[in-house]
Amino acid sequence: MSMTVKAAANAAGVSAKAVRLWEAKGLLPAAERTAAGYRLFTDQDLDVLRFIRQAKALDLTLAEIKDILDLQRHGAAPCGHVTTLLDTHIADIDRTITDLQALRRTLVNVRRAARDSQRRGEEAVVCRIIETAHSAD
Repeated sequence: MSMTVKAAANAAGVSAKAVRLWEAKGLLPAAERTAAGYRLFTDQDLDVLRFIRQAKALDLTLAEIKDILDLQRHGAAPCGHVTTLLDTHIADIDRTITDLQALRRTLVNVRRAARDSQRRGEEAVVCRIIETAHSAD
């Protein structure tokens, strides 16, 4: 069964714009086109579109998704590569969480130092909260 970009996008749960972008980036294989130049999407294309949507939901980049699809298209089992990618993303998230927790502690300390400074009646040049930040760390 063949369908247009709009029908394929609707069936895959993505926008037609996304489908066109993914095609331009090489995530979809070369396809049959109508005499007017419209791409015709197959059921296999729909499977790939759904795969891309799911991979994007896991925060994989289009380049990462293309690498996975290329491995599969060349006969390799990409799951080992996917595991490595996911491990990298998990480590990145863990670093971000650690950085955000440290930033939160700093902000709480800065807020506390500013409140203490205000209670002591210290004057601010512009804003006591920012000016006391260096002493709160």
